[in-house]
Amino acid sequence: MIDSPGILDDVGVATAAVRAGADVVRELYGQRLDRIDKGGGDFATTADVAAEKAILGVLRTARPDDAVLGEEGGQQGAARAARQWLVDPLCGTLNYAVGNLLVAVNVALRGGAAAVADPFSGEVFCTDGEAAWARQDDVDTRLAPTPATHLVDVNLDPPFPSAPGFRAVDLLAHPDFMARFRPRVVSTSLALAWVAAGKRAAYVTDGGDLSGSVHFASGIALCRAAGCVVSGVDGAPVGQGGRGLVVAADGETHGVLMAMIGGRGAGPSDR
Repeated sequence: MIDSPGILDDVGVATAAVRAGADVVRELYGQRLDRIDKGGGDFATTADVAAEKAILGVLRTARPDDAVLGEEGGQQGAARAARQWLVDPLCGTLNYAVGNLLVAVNVALRGGAAAVADPFSGEVFCTDGEAAWARQDDVDTRLAPTPATHLVDVNLDPPFPSAPGFRAVDLLAHPDFMARFRPRVVSTSLALAWVAAGKRAAYVTDGGDLSGSVHFASGIALCRAAGCVVSGVDGAPVGQGGRGLVVAADGETHGVLMAMIGGRGAGPSDR
C-alpha cells in the first residue's frame, strides 16, 4: 500500500508496483493454480491475474489519471491519457507453472521510468529514464553492463515473424557462435535486466516492434539507461520499425551478433 502517494516520483511508483506484484507471485508459488487459456498454447494463471490486480492498486492510488495497459486486463483508464503504464505481472508464466523460479514482474511508464522485480531473489532493477540501478535490501547499486560472462540469452518461444530471414535456432547453429559465446534460454524478460546488470552479455529475440510491449518495455528502458546497445534483429532502432531485439552489453558484442544474423553489421542501433 502507498500511504503518501504524492511523495513518490515515477520510479518510486514503478518500484512500489513491481514489489506489490512480486509479493503476490511469491505468496502463490507452489500452489495449485487455475489456468486461463489464451490460445496458441499460451495461458495465464490465477497468479498472473492476482499480481496484476495488486500492481493496478498501486498505480491507481499513486497515479489515478494515468492509463494502464495490462497483460491480463488490457487497456484501462482514459483512452486519451497523456501517460500510460505498461504492466506484465508475471513474465515467465510457464516457468512459474512448472515450479521454475525464473520469472519477472515488469512495470514501465511509456517513455519514462521502469522497474523489473525478481520475486525470488528480492532484486528490483530500476530506471528513472536516465540512470539504472539494482535495489536489494534497500541498497542501490548502479547497473554496469559487461560482456565478460560470454552468456547470450536467446528467446526460442514462438511466434517467429522474421523467419526464414532470421531464426534464433540458426544463430545458435552459427559456427562462430559457440566459439565466442555460450547460449542460455531462461524464457523470461528477466534476462534483459541481467544484460543491464552484467549477468548476461546479450539477449536476442524475434518479434515485431517491441518498444511498446508489456513484456519488453521495462527491460528495454533498463538496458538503454544502463548504456547497453539496443537494436532490432534487422539492425533498425527499436521503436522505429525495428523487428525483435538484439541487446548487448557493448558495441563489440552487438556487432559480432549482428554479423552472425544475416551477415550484417551493427546498423543504426541506439544506446
